[in-house]
Amino acid sequence: MIPYFEERVGAGLAVLGARTADEDYSNVLSSLKRPHGEYFKMFYGDTAMFGSSSAFPTGMDYFGPDHVCFSTDAPFAPVAETFESLKRMELESDVQKKLYQTNAEKLMNRSFG
Repeated sequence: MIPYFEERVGAGLAVLGARTADEDYSNVLSSLKRPHGEYFKMFYGDTAMFGSSSAFPTGMDYFGPDHVCFSTDAPFAPVAETFESLKRMELESDVQKKLYQTNAEKLMNRSFG
């Protein structure tokens, strides 16, 4: 969802605290060490798409192959459909390894191999 809403959220964060009367968040922006949009790119996306392939390229473009992990919405969505959806993407083998293994290892600080 972040790739689709980054511009809207980013515009709102740019005026954080200026439009609220209850709490003053204006000092939050000045305490950030980098532009607020860069923090979203530090998140990890996943491949849980209920078998759909259309959102995957957007997520990969936004997060990059180093910040996307394989996942499913099991038991709500069939796992096989997620695998089939990723096969249709015809990803390079090094990108597949990142999605299926090394990104999760990096994120969880453990080895699965």
